[in-house]
Amino acid sequence: MVNLKGRDILKMSDLTSEEVFYLLDLAAELKDKKKNGIPVSDRHPGKNIALIFEKTSTRTRCSFEVAAHDLGMHVTYLDPEGSQIGWKESIADTARVLAGMFDGIEYRGFEQTIVEELAYYSKVPVWNGLTNESHPTQMLADLLTIREHFGHLEGLTLCYMGDARLNTGNSLMVACALTGMNCVICAPEKYQPAAEIVEKAREIAAKTGSEIVITDVPQAASKGADIVYTDVWVSLGEPEEVWKERIADLSSYRVDKSVMDNAGPDAIFMHCLPSFHDLGTKIGREIYEKYGLSEMEVTDEVFESANSLVFVEAENRMHTIKAIMDATL
Repeated sequence: MVNLKGRDILKMSDLTSEEVFYLLDLAAELKDKKKNGIPVSDRHPGKNIALIFEKTSTRTRCSFEVAAHDLGMHVTYLDPEGSQIGWKESIADTARVLAGMFDGIEYRGFEQTIVEELAYYSKVPVWNGLTNESHPTQMLADLLTIREHFGHLEGLTLCYMGDARLNTGNSLMVACALTGMNCVICAPEKYQPAAEIVEKAREIAAKTGSEIVITDVPQAASKGADIVYTDVWVSLGEPEEVWKERIADLSSYRVDKSVMDNAGPDAIFMHCLPSFHDLGTKIGREIYEKYGLSEMEVTDEVFESANSLVFVEAENRMHTIKAIMDATL
């Protein structure tokens, strides 16, 4: 019997395979209830959660707020200017102050050590909405999306292309390993995940029968893949100067029609968003003016194709976050 009450969710490796599947089943149940107009506001009435956002976000904030309201809870949002965390008040003190007022705390920001310290000093559950190293709430949404589409996870192969050093690449390897999926990370050598993270993922994969492959050859990586996944080349908070380097290094890892054609016949495309697939953003237009690129990590053709599940994936952030809060509270 899985019992996550009182638990922190800080990275995918905090969870067992059984716990991951439990959360996916709970998310599917809660999603079905929402689609059918069955309220769940009686599950946590009157509880309060704090959302600490040192990095802004559309999907993460909206997902936590809607999920919390659906569960009968109240939300306090602290934006990058709205708290003294790490500036006038230590992380340890912030954790103890908030834990005295709230039933749960979400953190989205920078170093993994920050959310780990929040959790250490907090007496209430802490959830990682994103750090530089880990993105567990995104992974559960991704897994739910894949399982909804294929009907299962075990035995599928996911190919991730691009900059794989940080939260998405790190977390995908572990998420795949926990659920029996094969994961192929395709990136230039200097953009590949740290050896210790690969080792951890392979240790888990050995128990579930999946395989973790690291390569720098796009055509070999995407061959026969069931899922092709990518992310932006420059993360939020990184300086503008890195664009030139990333474009030079990663342009051959763009997901285009040839990559999807090389994948399995029923392959789907996924992206955690936001995406620079056209000129519909201020940053996208600036990059076009400087470097002449109208598309970056994925072409608009692939992004807008019938194989693209990016908006189902985005919606599922809310359902899986709801499951996390429900289970841990």
